[in-house]
Amino acid sequence: MADTGASPHDPTSRTHTPLARAEQFVWLTARVLEQRLFAHHFLGGGAEPVETALDAYRNEDGGYGHGLEPDLRGPVSQPLHTARALRVLDAVGRCTDRRAEQVCRYLTSVSTADGALPAIHPSQRGYPAAPFVPIVDDPPSELLATGRVVGLLHRNEVWHAWLFRATDFCWQAVESLERSHPYEIEAAVAFLDAVPDRARAEAAADRLGRLVRGQRLAAVDPDDLDAYPVAPGYAPGEHHFPHDYAPTPDSLARAWFMDEEMARSLDYLAAEQREDGGWPIRWRRWAAAPALEARPMVTIEALRTLRAYGRPVD
Repeated sequence: MADTGASPHDPTSRTHTPLARAEQFVWLTARVLEQRLFAHHFLGGGAEPVETALDAYRNEDGGYGHGLEPDLRGPVSQPLHTARALRVLDAVGRCTDRRAEQVCRYLTSVSTADGALPAIHPSQRGYPAAPFVPIVDDPPSELLATGRVVGLLHRNEVWHAWLFRATDFCWQAVESLERSHPYEIEAAVAFLDAVPDRARAEAAADRLGRLVRGQRLAAVDPDDLDAYPVAPGYAPGEHHFPHDYAPTPDSLARAWFMDEEMARSLDYLAAEQREDGGWPIRWRRWAAAPALEARPMVTIEALRTLRAYGRPVD
């Protein structure tokens, strides 16, 4: 008699949990990279398949391109693509010395005069890119691009000549912020969560938290979103919440929010899962493919954040 029972690897055989629903969404819509990442984080998959999938986006200059960050299309390496690659390597424990050396060689080649990174290198010109991403001939250094990269390299105890000036730039940028916007704050937190000087990082984070609260950059009451301004250039309704700043409980940004504020934020995050099993993107949509490719990325991050705070997903 034929075996008509469901395979233990068949996601339809499991209960209709947030994780099972998200898994169906990922298999239906995600790129191979995000499929491998999902399998690594939630299904016991290995790190090597993730690294192999990431290699498809790597260029000979040591950077990454080919739409790894969906809002930038085309083959050329870009700092934002490379930051995304480092996040993937960090997530699977593969930010090795060899990889870091290749990445830092690329970062050195595109750095500005003060040793930091522009958000967009002018080599992007001529390729499709989101209209909210300005491409200029002589771009300035940006904490938005540099903070995450420097933080990830410090987190993995990478030491390279490029890091010294880039770290100095991040300290100066973070400690001189008077007004900011959510994505820049998140890059600053990524830097502060990993930089070796912990006492200085804690002091800077405390100051940054007061700035975030004072400028109402975190929507701490999801039931009253009209009370929180949306940053210039952001999409209508593109609010950022406590869990965006502190995606794990050990982030320095966690201290910015009371327990009940974080609980409401996580409730809101859990409720954002859509009928198709994926989480939505909140930033401005400008083309179908980037939006489709980004949703599995934010779905994986939503699940990881919920799990980090002990929220049940499976």
